[in-house]
Amino acid sequence: MGDILSQNEIDELLKALNAGELNVHEIKNTTQEKKITSHNFRRPSKFAKEHLKTLNIMHDNYARLVTNFLTGYLRTLVQVDVISVETLAYNEFTNSIGNPVVLAVVDFSPLSGSIIFEMDPHIAFALVDRILGGKGEQVEKVRDFTEIELAIIERVVIQILNLLREPWENVAPIRPRLERIETNVQFAQIVSPNEMIALITLNAHIGDAEGMINICIPHMVVEPIVPKLSTKFWFSMVEKENTEEQRASIKKRVENTEVPVKAILGEASILVMDFLELQVGDVIPLDTNVNEDLEIKVGDITKFYAKPGVRKNKLALKITSVVKKEDD
Repeated sequence: MGDILSQNEIDELLKALNAGELNVHEIKNTTQEKKITSHNFRRPSKFAKEHLKTLNIMHDNYARLVTNFLTGYLRTLVQVDVISVETLAYNEFTNSIGNPVVLAVVDFSPLSGSIIFEMDPHIAFALVDRILGGKGEQVEKVRDFTEIELAIIERVVIQILNLLREPWENVAPIRPRLERIETNVQFAQIVSPNEMIALITLNAHIGDAEGMINICIPHMVVEPIVPKLSTKFWFSMVEKENTEEQRASIKKRVENTEVPVKAILGEASILVMDFLELQVGDVIPLDTNVNEDLEIKVGDITKFYAKPGVRKNKLALKITSVVKKEDD
């Protein structure tokens, strides 16, 4: 029912009609337009923007956890960032994947169904190379994985998947479990081709290698908890403070991290001809004075100065000063 006009409003309306300011025909022809929302039956939008935003926040936290874990596990610089969170059909995701590839089929208990954890082969080969003692360099040509390489990748993937529990704990107490790893996308049909999925794309840097990590979450898997994929649920939980146990665990990991330490005895420049003629017993004069402190580097950063000497018949260094950050 429309609003009831007051007597003053009626008088003003009659006055405007008599003065010719309003046209009666225009008023009669004016119809109220209905708002129409388009709906694509082939690609129904099952994930709202708020759901995708929440998934972005959750997996941004997950990317930081993976970065910290792989940096310590591989003992090299690793950076993982969320690039995008989008919704699309499952067949669009599978059609964009080449072979070979690392496709981990993950049971998403207690939710029914599975998700896909897909890793770019360049990242997978860099992981294997680094774990086996290499520099983690990017491969020039992608090839099929060996059984040993897949076994190594499986160990790492299991530990990476366990990190999903913390970002999801405010939404659901998930217990991800690796079911199998496939290298061909045709053997990883977990849902119908037209099923809508949320695709979380991460960009990973491991040393010089770079590649994508995709997490494919079908809507039917998270349908029971979709209402909880809201920012109000995400921020409703008070941020937990680090416990003493967590601090002790982090401290222990840092203390057990190995770093290269080297002492610079001095530098000298000689001709290539002299270098080729060097014999046992030859002496190369260095630019360091006998009484001068030696430079000690941790990695590539100068952190100490020390005096050379002998301790228990072994060469040793005695720290004489510490280089602080403000002294650089």
